[in-house]
Amino acid sequence: MTRTPQSSSFPPNERHWEDDQFNRLRLLRSRRVGIMTYRRLIKEHGSAADALKALPDVAAQAGVKGYAICPKRVIAAELKAGKQAGAQLIDETRPGYPATLTDLPDAPPFLWALGQTTLLQRPMIAMVGARNASSLGTRMAKRLARDLGQAGYVVISGLARGVDAAAHLAALDHGTIAVQAGGVDVIYPAENAALAKDIAENGLRLSEMPMGQQPIARHFPARNRIIAGLAQAVIVVEAAAKSGSLITARDALDLGRDVLAVPGHPFDARASGCNMLIRDGSTLVRGIDDILEMLTPICQPQGELSLTPATTTPLRHVANLHKLILDQLGPSPLPEEQLIRDLNIAAHDAMPALTELELEGAIARDAGGMLMRAMDEGKKRQGENPRKRVH
Repeated sequence: MTRTPQSSSFPPNERHWEDDQFNRLRLLRSRRVGIMTYRRLIKEHGSAADALKALPDVAAQAGVKGYAICPKRVIAAELKAGKQAGAQLIDETRPGYPATLTDLPDAPPFLWALGQTTLLQRPMIAMVGARNASSLGTRMAKRLARDLGQAGYVVISGLARGVDAAAHLAALDHGTIAVQAGGVDVIYPAENAALAKDIAENGLRLSEMPMGQQPIARHFPARNRIIAGLAQAVIVVEAAAKSGSLITARDALDLGRDVLAVPGHPFDARASGCNMLIRDGSTLVRGIDDILEMLTPICQPQGELSLTPATTTPLRHVANLHKLILDQLGPSPLPEEQLIRDLNIAAHDAMPALTELELEGAIARDAGGMLMRAMDEGKKRQGENPRKRVH
């Protein structure tokens, strides 16, 4: 468990990291320091400690008088509260931070976690929808969440009433993650207290907010971006035309994630957002088969990408892998490790295929070693519908 620098008994190297974590958390919690500013300050000054020293002068240059950085006692109290709640602080610089979140331009540097953090290493699918969900909507959410859980996926949602609560409840036995708008120790809405307790015991609750933080309106869109960032795809069960669920869907689309939607009656306002998404190209969901058909090229549950069924010949296996690689690449250079992560395949499977494609002239490397589809190959394949790349 993370300790404050004053109380650490760890070896010197661990103590140094612990001091740095304390300073980074203090910088992030300082007034007017958002995530982008936090990263810029560390980059410009080399460390959080040096950034903290420079922060009052930076604020003064911006016209802020009498600026004071976050007091040490505030961070010490937050760490103590986390320990008392049994929560873990997940740090972006340490193992265990979810890799999918790094696609967010403003990925949270820290996450408080309550429950089974190993769920963050499994395939994750988000399910969101209306708080005032219909009976049919909640039944659909429960069925899809249960079936996704049985298929090996962790279901993510926002612990709200309605569709969120139904999805969490149905997926609880197989793995569910609740991303909270307030502190991980603050339950909102109160009616979901029992569910939140069950999730902490059998699933996982997450929040980027300080311990004890009561949620306010602007926290919910920020919470939604984390849901979209964690998930490989987002399923919208019921949503009005202007709703938080559509914010999550837009965040997912911006990240290159797939968005799927359950259709509803045109006269039901709770279905208008879903119907709009389907009209604009999102996958229509009638049941689990529609979801798994869309997800198969991205990731198979409980393991890396299965490129072909077990009965397929090795030659077909290789051909499918080549196609997946070419579909991911375009004329813009892409780092090799990013391509492998996007495809969610093992590096030892990807490297021979990349070499073969490079020798064939189908892909090329720029001076920096980044990959792109060769110009001639791009012309040959013009008119095909390559999959969206996850950035």
